[in-house]
Amino acid sequence: MQTKSENFLFGTELPTVEVDGGLTRKLMGYDGQLMLLEIKFKAGSIGYQHKHIHSQTSYVVSGVFEVSINGVTQILNPGDGFYVEPDVMHGANCLEEGILIDTFSPMRQDFLLK
Repeated sequence: MQTKSENFLFGTELPTVEVDGGLTRKLMGYDGQLMLLEIKFKAGSIGYQHKHIHSQTSYVVSGVFEVSINGVTQILNPGDGFYVEPDVMHGANCLEEGILIDTFSPMRQDFLLK
């Protein structure tokens, strides 16, 4: 398994992975300690409640999202962001079609397998 991306990645050349529920994911760069992804959501798509061992930060590029972290829910708009500690339940409902930029530390090896 590759543990480091190329130094330069061009969005138009990167593969897009279809994820359940109207989401697509594009891997934008990674090494063993860090991973950056672009996640596109269709309106009404749900990023189901889940948890993982990774620290996560996310930035709302476009759209409107209802984000829940550890039982607290907020509405986020373009320019907003959020942080999720390791092993904390979280999820997002897309209210208006949009894009999130997600970062994970360490990298999500499970995303390399799909």
